[in-house]
Amino acid sequence: MSHLILGIESSCDDTSAAVLRDEVLLSNVMASQEVHRQYGGVIPELASRAHQQNIVPVVHQALVQAGVTMDEIDAIAFTRGPGLLGSLLVGTSFAKGLSVSSGKPLVEVNHLQGHILSHFIQQPDQPKQPPKFPFLALLVSGGHSQIVRVDDYLTYEVIGHTIDDAVGEAFDKCAKIMGLGYPGGPVIDRLAKEGDPQRFTFAKPRIPDLNYSFSGIKTSLLYFLRDQVALDPDFIQKNQTDICASYQKTLIDILMDKLLKAVKLTGIREVAIAGGVSANSGLRNRILEEGKKRGWVTHIPEFKFTTDNAAMIAITGLYKFRSGSRAELDLAPISRALDYH
Repeated sequence: MSHLILGIESSCDDTSAAVLRDEVLLSNVMASQEVHRQYGGVIPELASRAHQQNIVPVVHQALVQAGVTMDEIDAIAFTRGPGLLGSLLVGTSFAKGLSVSSGKPLVEVNHLQGHILSHFIQQPDQPKQPPKFPFLALLVSGGHSQIVRVDDYLTYEVIGHTIDDAVGEAFDKCAKIMGLGYPGGPVIDRLAKEGDPQRFTFAKPRIPDLNYSFSGIKTSLLYFLRDQVALDPDFIQKNQTDICASYQKTLIDILMDKLLKAVKLTGIREVAIAGGVSANSGLRNRILEEGKKRGWVTHIPEFKFTTDNAAMIAITGLYKFRSGSRAELDLAPISRALDYH
């Protein structure tokens, strides 16, 4: 039996709505918030206010583009968390109201699980082969860095995670120190393509098991630039591309070292990356190279599915809806990943 799912995403600074017919994407509408750029990061209060302004037209447009009405929708999937609490409250409250007014059931979605399952989204006339179970997912975003073993659509285990900062934060911190603007990842990626990744060396953390740490490399970069600028005030400007290339290479090395270890420990050779940092060209190229060299089946998401988007919420909601999962109207959003069970 075919199902139509409306997905709503509002975990951070992008308001998004999407409609899926089973795994096939019919629409994926997004409203970005440019207001945060001038502050060098997302301001939670401004984000929640922008969601309030955007959510009605975004959901309406998603339905129009999909060519469906609310009467045809089978379920409303929404991001419960993790994310900014104010932003999540807007999406959660809207989804509840829409559920009451339309009589459609609610399905709550873990934002991080959505990133992983984005690999299963199909587009009309563009069929692709999704990962086969079990597979390993390297989930890398602005707020999270994890290695996840995925045994089924709804069965997964986090086998490695950051003990402090996420890799996305490490990119943004570098950009902020160097005055490159926000978000920092895309800017550093662009400049790194023009630089020498072997020019500078940054210390790598020594963390046991499959866990990550990125706070140390941020501090290493800060002290390095401080010392160099003391000798030459124009050091950053003169060496901008080489700094970005060397720093990005170090971050990718840290990510890949643990992923290689995870593949060896689990014996799983089906590997995927997901999350905002999976748009980084250096990481995408590196994981493809490693996969080719080591015989992995590697899955790289389309760029439009790397950022926070409602299509990934809808696909996760589809599988949860099929499993019988339903959300109650008194369900509260969850801001921290550690509180999500």
